[in-house]
Amino acid sequence: MRNVDISPLYRHAIGFDRLLNLVESNAKKSSTNGYPPYNIEQKDENNYRITMAVAGFSEDALTLTQNENMLIVSGEIQASETKPTYVYQGIAERNFERKFQLADYVTVTAASLENGLLHIDLIREVPEAMQARKISISK
Repeated sequence: MRNVDISPLYRHAIGFDRLLNLVESNAKKSSTNGYPPYNIEQKDENNYRITMAVAGFSEDALTLTQNENMLIVSGEIQASETKPTYVYQGIAERNFERKFQLADYVTVTAASLENGLLHIDLIREVPEAMQARKISISK
């Protein structure tokens, strides 16, 4: 019962094909490893913040790329000359790539790294021509 068939929704949703395709593709993804952990916070109606726990990564080791509606955050551990011998290793030290599908008109405004947390601020700026408007009914 883990598979969800959303094909009946296509009959009732006009113009939402892209949205339904995104839902379907995300549902079909196999397991994601969940690394690094992150939060998505809505600050107000049009402002969001993604916070990722990236302990052990410097600013130089992190890369943020926005390509149309896709935000890609990746981190690459710098190779060390000496490998430490761990008694216990609980802090993950591995490369990662995390992708976020952004809605239309959402852009990254800022990114900062403090105390091992990467903060990515986003804003949704819908053009005035695309905003809701009242349509009068003629007689």
